[in-house]
Amino acid sequence: MIRPLDEAARAELPSLLPLWQAVEGRDAIRRRFRFADFSAAWGFMARIALLAERMDHHPEWSNVWNRVEILLTTHDAGGLSARDVAMAQAIDAIEPGRLG
Repeated sequence: MIRPLDEAARAELPSLLPLWQAVEGRDAIRRRFRFADFSAAWGFMARIALLAERMDHHPEWSNVWNRVEILLTTHDAGGLSARDVAMAQAIDAIEPGRLG
């Protein structure tokens, strides 16, 4: 069984994932990305999709032209878990080409 993050782990989130924000009304984190164009955004999403398959942890996300928004939560845990932290860190490691 996957367990939600305990309070100590939650307290570490801002230092571990400084570019991710808590989602109001949900036990989830979100990050928004902006790229040069649709092709760059789509390529980034393709890399994340392959990563998600390897990690067996799939994000909620949306794409509008050069913008991608990724939301992470673990449904089986009823909220944030260590899987979300690991996924966010992996995403942060492969985000070249991002604008502002």
